[in-house]
Amino acid sequence: MNRRLTPRGRDRRRQLMDFAARRFAQNGYHPTSVAEIVAGMGVGKGVFYWYFSSKEELLIEILREAQYELRKVQQAAIVEEADPVRRIELGIRASMDWIADQRHLSMLFQFAVTEERFAPTIRRGQEVAVADAARHVKDAIIEGRIPDGDTLVLTHAILGVTNHLARVFILERGEPPAQVADAAVAFCLYGVLGSGGTS
Repeated sequence: MNRRLTPRGRDRRRQLMDFAARRFAQNGYHPTSVAEIVAGMGVGKGVFYWYFSSKEELLIEILREAQYELRKVQQAAIVEEADPVRRIELGIRASMDWIADQRHLSMLFQFAVTEERFAPTIRRGQEVAVADAARHVKDAIIEGRIPDGDTLVLTHAILGVTNHLARVFILERGEPPAQVADAAVAFCLYGVLGSGGTS
């Protein structure tokens, strides 16, 4: 639903999204109703439907904006860094911090990927993430910092390790993001043998 919103309208829309995101993460998407959201916000259903046509559209918008915010955080972390390997590291660390800070949104990503109606939104965000990271991997290969290989395979491997470690150790076990990031960086950049390992 595309409406031209005033600054106040944008604030209200953001408040609805923030409240709903936390409620979805806490109680589950399916059990949480529009009535519950508007009651918690102290507004009428008309306010909700001014901004969103349905609960489904609301979650899609939450997911899109969360992906956009994560990408902004990642880009801000690497914007002044020339070294592509260091950019990969900084991107991993920024991602881990965001996942820990925005745990409720990270939990919604985990849920959405399992639902057919939301999975396309997640996939589009993942495609952007892959394209972003692949540029740094390719630069590192060109500079001889990473051995020549399939850029997309390497990029998916880095993102796969990072996302899995974040899910298990940050979201499920509540471990400090810096510690999890250290493990992800060590594995992604040096592998199981470490920087001094031999084959």
